[in-house]
Amino acid sequence: MPVVEASLIVPVPPEVAYAVSQTTGEIRYRWDPFVREQHFLDGARKPAKGVRTFTRSRHGFTMVSEYVSYNPPSNVGMKMVEGPWFFEMMGGGWRFSPADEPGHSVATWRYNFRCRPRLIRPIAEWVGRWLLQRDIDRRIAGFRKGCGDPVVLAAVQER
Repeated sequence: MPVVEASLIVPVPPEVAYAVSQTTGEIRYRWDPFVREQHFLDGARKPAKGVRTFTRSRHGFTMVSEYVSYNPPSNVGMKMVEGPWFFEMMGGGWRFSPADEPGHSVATWRYNFRCRPRLIRPIAEWVGRWLLQRDIDRRIAGFRKGCGDPVVLAAVQER
């Protein structure tokens, strides 16, 4: 099963990095270049294990995902419940840990997936790994900018 991963250091402590990663609405759209639309489903108002979300990507694809773990301020995990036809399965996790430099965090985002149909899986997953890696690299770079954006940081302080 293909895996893509990106990791970088952000200039905020893990609890702030985690809070930035869980922002929604206009605040999320300020830093996350992948998400064009995202909202909670089933009446949920905040993230938690078992909560489902709807996401429309910058590519126009939609996905319903479910939180399989929610452990502030260290990690969060999700799995695809419904999504683009070419994904048989997809899951991901984001981890936040203290960096060597005080007040900084290491953010590591990791995704795994399996493509369908089986007949073209080797080629589809080779292409998928390349495309998804590009997206995750852009996305985590946006996250780093969000961790330095005064508007985003003010929003997470208000929570």
